[in-house]
Amino acid sequence: MERRLDPRQKAFEINLRPEIYGSFAEIGAGQEVARQFFRAGGAAGTIAKSMSAYDMAISDEIYGKSDRYVAKERLERMLAREFDQLVQRLEKARGDETCFFVFADTVAATSFKYKTSGHGWLGVRFQHKPNAKASQIVIHVEMFDQINLQQQEALGILGTNLIHSCFTYSKDRETFISALLDYLGKERLSIDFIDTQGPAFEGTDTRLWLLELVKQAYCGAVMFDQEGHACQPKDELYKKNILISRGSYRPPTLFNIDMLEQGHKKFSELLGDKEKDNIIILPEISMNKLKERGEVISEDFLARVDLLGSLGHHALITSYETYGDLNYYLAQCTKMDIAYAMGFYNLQEVFDEKNYSKHFGGILGSLGALLARRTRLFVYPALNEKNNMILSSMEVKRTDNQHLLLKYLREEKLIHDIEDFNQDAFKIWSRVVLKMIQNNEKGWEKMVPACVAKEVKEKCLFEFPCEI
Repeated sequence: MERRLDPRQKAFEINLRPEIYGSFAEIGAGQEVARQFFRAGGAAGTIAKSMSAYDMAISDEIYGKSDRYVAKERLERMLAREFDQLVQRLEKARGDETCFFVFADTVAATSFKYKTSGHGWLGVRFQHKPNAKASQIVIHVEMFDQINLQQQEALGILGTNLIHSCFTYSKDRETFISALLDYLGKERLSIDFIDTQGPAFEGTDTRLWLLELVKQAYCGAVMFDQEGHACQPKDELYKKNILISRGSYRPPTLFNIDMLEQGHKKFSELLGDKEKDNIIILPEISMNKLKERGEVISEDFLARVDLLGSLGHHALITSYETYGDLNYYLAQCTKMDIAYAMGFYNLQEVFDEKNYSKHFGGILGSLGALLARRTRLFVYPALNEKNNMILSSMEVKRTDNQHLLLKYLREEKLIHDIEDFNQDAFKIWSRVVLKMIQNNEKGWEKMVPACVAKEVKEKCLFEFPCEI
């Protein structure tokens, strides 16, 4: 296994490369990244300028006013201004032999006044070779250390890792991301957003970098909007009521769509006129089981993201095992209501105690996490093909001890049955549709939205045999 350099060694290696020259602009948590390069030795060959603009009036004068100072837009404004200024001043003197770069961050660390966990935006705008068009990478980080000094130190290491990876691993996505937390533990930091642009990252979909964060357990979830663009979940879900539905969506079927639509209708009725237009519908795909089996194919997930986008939906990709884990995460993203649209058999899994053997709180702890605060379950029924009976939440298999628990949850209006449904959708199973697609069997097109069928055929998705 390759031995990774420590932060001082990484900074020193960059300092010894005469073609790399740039500036540092850091707001919040000190000038910890620049400090790593100064302490390593030889920084005069790397650092053209290092600055901070802590005073808001001074920061506004340099970078313009912002509604939020710890935000992606603010960071990108810093990167653009500092890089343009650097090139303008030095291009004639040394542009032909220099890869110019700018590192910037804007951070809200734990302080004497604010005791919440810190977070920040970090980025590098750089040339991967002299006179090249600028490339850029931006990340968002949550910091879990409880002491301000520890957060500063972690930020200094992370920024150093980021700069080193830009000039060492830009063509190797997996190594680039795995190197970001070198000499840092995942208990200290979480990276939940990454965006790449420019020729240094040419030939790869930037969204694959985002999915790599979940694959490598750098975060529990990443999110895409209806256009398939990466977005930061806590920004996108802030003050939104969330209707979420777990599924494989491989591909999205008419069953999935009807469950989302009927769940949305039920949620709107319960929220009332004031909040019914403040609902975000969020299909969620977990890669947890696939990660355990080593079967995660990022391009496959992006195909599902694009198909959901064509249907007008966001997509959330997570690694959460239980509904309780997922709900704990969502409750950190919004203070509004959360509702789950789930099929009858999904509810049956929720009440299966075998699914909680590894969880300290068992089924009661997980149910408590799932239904803790302003959360409801909307259950889409199933059909018992033996007697043609509609299966509602009351027919869920449960132990004798769970009978009163289920009754309580229903009476408290935490579990609702969806009563408007398309009975024709009962027999549509994603795994069956997928098998039909792969075998080029007739009839699967009628089980998915028309735009999904069109995309699957035109792009040969899910192993559709286009050569036939």
